[in-house]
Amino acid sequence: MRTPRRHDFSLKPPAPTMLDALKAAGKSVIAVGKIYDIFAGQGITEHVYTSGNAEGIAKTCLYLDTDFEGLCFINLVDYDMLYGHRNDIDGYAAALTAFDEKLPEIMAKMREDDLLMITADHGCDPGYTVSTDHSREYTPFLLYGKKAAPKNLGTRETFADIGATVLQYFGIRPDFDGTGML
Repeated sequence: MRTPRRHDFSLKPPAPTMLDALKAAGKSVIAVGKIYDIFAGQGITEHVYTSGNAEGIAKTCLYLDTDFEGLCFINLVDYDMLYGHRNDIDGYAAALTAFDEKLPEIMAKMREDDLLMITADHGCDPGYTVSTDHSREYTPFLLYGKKAAPKNLGTRETFADIGATVLQYFGIRPDFDGTGML
């Protein structure tokens, strides 16, 4: 069993990331959960570790009560670590339900121009019976904002479109492939 204080020791990204562009533009880049570890701290202006999804959601709600301009980037690790890789369908469903129950609170705390993006970093289907490794399905991507018009964003060419969209929101041109979706 992985401990809550586990850290991923990754390499620094090989090229500038969306986080670097935001930081260089003077924006806050707040990392919640293991985001700091994933990017080896590069491009992060503030970080807090969490012990799991519930604490990650609670920290998100606290950050929504603060005044910052930038990105609050959250990783809810339990979907991957506890349920996806353990083929725990019931646990995964319960974790989704717990997040769904907190989502109205998160949305209510958002300011008029804020955007919420929900995605996964890779497939990790708990019902994938071939192995407990990452599965190959597409990852979902949902974008919500009080001013955002509902539309189908389709199947994207690259995951980099999400980073390009974040930068597009702040008027920053990405130094990587990707198309903003705003």
